[in-house]
Amino acid sequence: MAGIRVARTAAALAALALVSAGWTGSASAATSPAASVFNVRTFGATGDGITNDTPAVNAAIAAANGAGGGTVEFPAGTYLAGGSIHLLSNVTLLLDAGSTLLGAASGYDVPEPNPNDAFQDFGHSHFHDAMIWGDNLTNIGFTGSGVIDGGGHFITGNPKPGQADKLIALTRCTGLTVNGITLRRGGHFAMLTNGCDHVVSDHLTIDTASDRDGWNVISTRDVLITNANIAANDDALAFKSDWALGATLPNGNVTVLNAHLSARCCNGLMFGSETCGDFSNYWFSHITITGAGKSGLGMVSMDGAHISHVYYNDITLSGTASPITEKVGARHRCGNSPGIGSISDIHYTNITGTQAGVFSPTLWGQPGHEISDVTFQNVQLTLPGGRPAMDPNALPSDNGDYNPNSLSTRPAYGFYLHNVVGVTFDNSRFDLAADDARPAIIANTGSRVSLHHVTVQRGTGSPFDVGFQSVAGYCTAGSRTGTGGASRLSTPGSTPACVAGVDNFTLGVTPAAQTGTAGSSVTYTVHTGVASGRPGPVTLTATGAPPGAQVTFNPNPVQPGHDATMTVTTQPTTRNDPYRITVVGSDPGATQYAQAGLTVTGGVDLTITGLTVADPANAANWSVQSNLQPGVVLYGDRTYTLPGIPAPVIGARWIRTANNSAKATADPLVTFTITAPATIAVAVDTRQAIPPWIDASWTDTGTQLSDFEGGTTFRRFEIYTRPFAAGPVPLGPAATTTADMYVILVL
Repeated sequence: MAGIRVARTAAALAALALVSAGWTGSASAATSPAASVFNVRTFGATGDGITNDTPAVNAAIAAANGAGGGTVEFPAGTYLAGGSIHLLSNVTLLLDAGSTLLGAASGYDVPEPNPNDAFQDFGHSHFHDAMIWGDNLTNIGFTGSGVIDGGGHFITGNPKPGQADKLIALTRCTGLTVNGITLRRGGHFAMLTNGCDHVVSDHLTIDTASDRDGWNVISTRDVLITNANIAANDDALAFKSDWALGATLPNGNVTVLNAHLSARCCNGLMFGSETCGDFSNYWFSHITITGAGKSGLGMVSMDGAHISHVYYNDITLSGTASPITEKVGARHRCGNSPGIGSISDIHYTNITGTQAGVFSPTLWGQPGHEISDVTFQNVQLTLPGGRPAMDPNALPSDNGDYNPNSLSTRPAYGFYLHNVVGVTFDNSRFDLAADDARPAIIANTGSRVSLHHVTVQRGTGSPFDVGFQSVAGYCTAGSRTGTGGASRLSTPGSTPACVAGVDNFTLGVTPAAQTGTAGSSVTYTVHTGVASGRPGPVTLTATGAPPGAQVTFNPNPVQPGHDATMTVTTQPTTRNDPYRITVVGSDPGATQYAQAGLTVTGGVDLTITGLTVADPANAANWSVQSNLQPGVVLYGDRTYTLPGIPAPVIGARWIRTANNSAKATADPLVTFTITAPATIAVAVDTRQAIPPWIDASWTDTGTQLSDFEGGTTFRRFEIYTRPFAAGPVPLGPAATTTADMYVILVL
């Protein structure tokens, strides 16, 4: 509980520091009783919702600014903002109860030129195409209980001249107050602040659920946000740092207390993706996130930023595609040629999540830029489950994007950690809403990963509960399954930091690889050892052997500390190819894995012949290919590429299809002949239903391909496999008008 108290104390101290700094009063000085009040109706505003009241509003703002500061008041009424309102220093807009600033279809300032356009999208690069904008301002505010409403006219993409894509756009401001008002239908952004400092917001309501972003807080520091209610379609509350102002600017000293956030398509509470400048000292507490089509709590460093010292406390999540995601990427989209950034010193305390996690919670670092020093204390997540078994040792493919789906399906349902250092789970629990054949937690590549009193639910068919793959210094003290038994471990290539109460063994194979002639036998020695405690007899099995080959072990089971002989006997018709055989050893407390390579010669060569496509209009764009590699062009009639390919299928033979053939209905649609037994893999766009000819004879591998279609568009393809004998292979149609054509691999 000490960590909980620390997080709460940090948040309270941060809020106190912000208030005591004096800028809360400074930002709201224009609304003090002594300040002058400038009623917009005095300057000619009608409030009838028909007449363009922008000239009157701008005149009131100029008068208040000229008087040394004041409040521009909007009495009850609907004020049509038929052009851009130019906010000036020392002016607060006071929207009385019953007042609405209403947007129009056109009449707004054109986007100002920006030589830094190339480093972020159009909406982030331009600020004058807004209902209200201001630059290089001090002591400004929006208060009251009225509404600023785009009226359904604001643009979610790139506006044409005269159109607006945001309600409020403020750059280089100091001393901003946003209290009590409601922002509605903002287009791309309800509010965008860039290069500001000393920002206070209380009881702000944002409703852009039919548009895009709520509030983007960009390159901003010294922020206190309390009692916010933001419902967005894109990101609800996002902290970013881009290159729109032509420099790397500081971020940090931010507190968010008591917020309700939702994001239909995207992220609830997010760092990034624009991440040029560093982020430090953030406290988030008492926050509810109800729905996020991407991350509930998302954090990415894509453009060289160092993100550190972030505290999440008392967070409730529901309906998120991924409840927690941290990723270090290498997009480098800033003007100062940034390197790869980092994420460190991040703390999650008292986190509860339900219906949370089509994409498993993930920490994903880069080699040499590991995610480090992350703690999870009292984190309770119920994950959706429902996934089939997949290779638990296969690294998810990374297409380079920043979204949770950029890593395809993780081989663990609870948490997947890759390239991490110093991650600790304490007093936490991970449950399933539906049965799942994957392990609960896997840490792949890193050091110092510890689980203390962690409870996980074991799904039917799961090979183990907690896995450490090439992790130096792992620990699982007091971790259990939901039924009270000890967690089953898998620790290939890893070393323990604690062993008390853990029964575990090691597994290895020699030689690491060899060559054999088809129709003969080759032997390997399987080594077992005692890693800790008193492991039981180890039962050996193998996967990945050549089709039709026989694999035996003697003895089997084998007592830990002793060796067994593995014999692989191939057939004269075995295919000439390299094979990766995975030896699996299991006892009551652990499952371990070891690899052995076998190259078969003197057998049958696999070739693909007789490619026939029952789609005359597009058949010419189909072709047989070899050596599947990241970056290949996916279709014969598109420039889409495959940046993310799972390791087991890299180098495979494949068939380049035509995307336009997705609409074809002939059955079979394609037929080809294989000269040796092979596994056929069909990767289906996850946006469509599984074609009916992919029936129970096919296996859902749980792994995915990911294509890149330009801009920010990536698609995912679920891989289904089925063994075929030598001879014809007929495959049915995709028969879809809403998704991409499937991909064919020959393994």
